[in-house]
Amino acid sequence: MSTNETDMNRRKFLQLACYGGAIYASGIGLAACSSTGAGKSAESDFFFVQLSDTHWGYSGPANSDARGTLPKAIAAVNALPVDPDFIVFTGDLTQLTLDTKVRRERMAEFREQVGALRVRNIRFLPGEHDASADHGDAFREFFGETHYSFDHKGVHFVALDNVSDPTGSLGDEQISWLEKDLDARSKDVPIVVLTHRPLFDLQPQWGWTTRDGAKALEILQAYPRVTVFYGHIHQENQHMTGHIPHYAARSLIFPLPAPGSGPDHLPLPWDAAQPYRGLGWREIEARGSARSIEEREHTVG
Repeated sequence: MSTNETDMNRRKFLQLACYGGAIYASGIGLAACSSTGAGKSAESDFFFVQLSDTHWGYSGPANSDARGTLPKAIAAVNALPVDPDFIVFTGDLTQLTLDTKVRRERMAEFREQVGALRVRNIRFLPGEHDASADHGDAFREFFGETHYSFDHKGVHFVALDNVSDPTGSLGDEQISWLEKDLDARSKDVPIVVLTHRPLFDLQPQWGWTTRDGAKALEILQAYPRVTVFYGHIHQENQHMTGHIPHYAARSLIFPLPAPGSGPDHLPLPWDAAQPYRGLGWREIEARGSARSIEEREHTVG
């Protein structure tokens, strides 16, 4: 495909992204979809896909198609009119097991499943189901480091691990690493934080928090253009801590109840009439010279 054809497809995609689904402008910038979609700098725009909470290996009444929803999401991502620059899985790749052999078998099967993705640039974060039982040892064997950072087209990405410690903490060593990592960045650089658990106290009694997340947020507050994307709670949720927006992702296995809506957070029942209700994945787009960040949700099925 020629460069001109690629640019035309990207512009067409950006136009389509302005219709149908809800799009939210984050604190990184205030630009919204223009009437032409692509704006003045389409050649430098990019987007990536976030998938979360696949829980490969789950078997139970909350999803009668437990081995089918991940392949369906992969097929949908492969069918996008423009390939994302990269794909990120924000944790709970596999269902929790205390059997170390089964844990590695599930991770191997999950890795085989995602091998069907056409885009080969894939980033992984652990969830507590993947890492809390062995402090992330098996995860590192299959997917690499549990926390890291990278830069992509003017945006600095930070992946944090708040699950390998079974208490749901980042730990002093990782917080020190975060501070040093950001010290090397200009204050005006757009920052996207990827994590599994929410960094703020969403519902602490359900484990929907990070015990020392306030320390990380204190560091991040010094940067004016930060957006956080996370998983764990199996539903869309938007929250602000100061100027920092936090967006939760839906799951690919089963939805969970709204925060504080009941005494517990058991999976919502499978609805045979609407079998994939509440399941989905998201596109995240960085647009224009200001690198405004926008997100768009997709359903499964």
